[in-house]
Amino acid sequence: MGDGSGIGAGMPAGCRRGAEDEGYLRLRQAILDGRFLPNERLVEADLSKMFNLGRAAIRTALARLEQDGLVERAPFRGARVRAISLAEAIEILEARAVLEGLVARHAALNATPADVAALRATLERMEADYRAGDLASVSEGSSRMHRQLLAVARHQTAVRLLDGLRAQNVRHQFRTILAPGRGRGSIEEHRTIVEAVAAGDPKRAEKAARRHVANIADALRRIPTGTI
Repeated sequence: MGDGSGIGAGMPAGCRRGAEDEGYLRLRQAILDGRFLPNERLVEADLSKMFNLGRAAIRTALARLEQDGLVERAPFRGARVRAISLAEAIEILEARAVLEGLVARHAALNATPADVAALRATLERMEADYRAGDLASVSEGSSRMHRQLLAVARHQTAVRLLDGLRAQNVRHQFRTILAPGRGRGSIEEHRTIVEAVAAGDPKRAEKAARRHVANIADALRRIPTGTI
């Protein structure tokens, strides 16, 4: 399929922009969902067929994802999903700890009774998943709670910065839940955060959130080399 074929060919500029945004968002989410693995090649023609978008839209999406740090491109080699080292993943978590603490602080200042009830419902679901031995769902519950806290905090700069950092680190973080004792530890850490937010205690909420992310980094350090 050539550059002029598919969605985007002959379209007004606004429509082409829409197709480019769609390509970027869909390909980005596919990488974050693990549909494309680290170091996997991203072939424009294949992606064009997969997403029913023109090659130009795919090329633009790849360029934007390269800026995000999710894709790397080299002359004569094309694009591939960028692999992230353990050292970089830990650096990202160290930065995230500060921002997650800020989010928890603002969540404690802003949370309504309905917000607290929603956070506690997520915590209860995580507990049920843990009892069922479903650690993947516990990890997803953790991500859900972080999204809830972001929404309650209403701190747009933190949202923007964390979005980039989470994208970089997602392929490493999901492995830490498998570390011995990490599932139970994660639930208790989230419980501490929720109770601090419920109490309207911003200092305690910030401290608990920072400790939670620091513990993820510690678990990542303990994962044997070659298993991530």
